[in-house]
Amino acid sequence: MAKQFPRIEPAHAEFIGRQRIFFTASATAESRVNVSPREASALRLLGPNAVCYLDQTGSGAETAAHLRADGRPTIMVCAFEGPPLILRLYGRGQSLPRGTAGYAALLADHYGEEPPGARQIVRLEIDLVQTSCGYGVPLFAPMGERPNLRRWAEAKGEAGLIAYRAEKNTRSLDGLPALPAGV
Repeated sequence: MAKQFPRIEPAHAEFIGRQRIFFTASATAESRVNVSPREASALRLLGPNAVCYLDQTGSGAETAAHLRADGRPTIMVCAFEGPPLILRLYGRGQSLPRGTAGYAALLADHYGEEPPGARQIVRLEIDLVQTSCGYGVPLFAPMGERPNLRRWAEAKGEAGLIAYRAEKNTRSLDGLPALPAGV
């Protein structure tokens, strides 16, 4: 049975901290729905009603475009080990592209060193937390993190990443503006 909360409770924060992956979903009224897996180490709790995650360069920028146009992402965390549980965070989000003051402040306060390929920090102001049973989520054993994205970003170098993002990340699949060129 689903339960709803106005904020992240301490037990929710503990649960989030134990997970190895989370998922983001976003859309606009007219766009495709985007769902993306994310490395849990990128997610930070900023308080009972706010989280952020450091986003890496990818082949698209759907989340950034959807946040600019609509601002309603959902973050889902589910247990693949231990007791079953699904936790969803709903609210209003914003993209803080690399090079902006908001990005720099969150990076310094919550991440320290910028990893190769970082392109934005997504911040979510939470207005609803929902949990559900998770009984249908299968059990998985983690095998480790993949080094591919870091190696790819390091090989591209700063100039190569800026050029790649200018080509691949300025518009969404549906043609919506996403990240600014030069990020």
